Amino acid sequence: MIYLQLFYEFFKTGLFTIGGALAAIPFLQEISEKTGWFTQAELADFIAISESTPGPIGINMATYAGFTTAGVAGGVVASFGLIMPSLIIVTVIASLLRKFRDNKLVDSAFYGLRPASCGLICAAGVTVMRLSLIREGLWQASGALADLFDFKAILLAAVLFLLISKVKIHPVFFIAGSALIGVALKF
Repeated sequence: MIYLQLFYEFFKTGLFTIGGALAAIPFLQEISEKTGWFTQAELADFIAISESTPGPIGINMATYAGFTTAGVAGGVVASFGLIMPSLIIVTVIASLLRKFRDNKLVDSAFYGLRPASCGLICAAGVTVMRLSLIREGLWQASGALADLFDFKAILLAAVLFLLISKVKIHPVFFIAGSALIGVALKF
């Protein structure tokens, strides 16, 4: 039963995630809240690991979430559920593309999807920032405003932002460096 539920949840995610893997984060949050398969902290780990490992981020997140929930088979089922809608849609579109290539309605629909994709990606960015820079649970427990922000993470994010905008180094080095800093500073 867990495999069917995993497939269904990730099928829905794959069907409605427009704009790339980061747009899937709100869907993963919903899955977390609805099923309890993983926590918000684990979701932050999914994102970090998926961003830093080779391959498509969405598939990496689905595989990791499925694996955490139901082992290797869960990872395979979640990944397959995520890609199935794309396979179906691309197959249908490819067969109809020649017929509707110059259709104004189709062109307008794709134009309208652009802002929706941008909005989903921006929402995902805000979610990632909230999960990695703000400690709501600690703040709620203590009530101290200083506990709300993870100052080490904010400092690391600011330094990385400045370095990325000024220095032309491959992103892998930033990811590896961030991982080492996280271990050294016990994030």
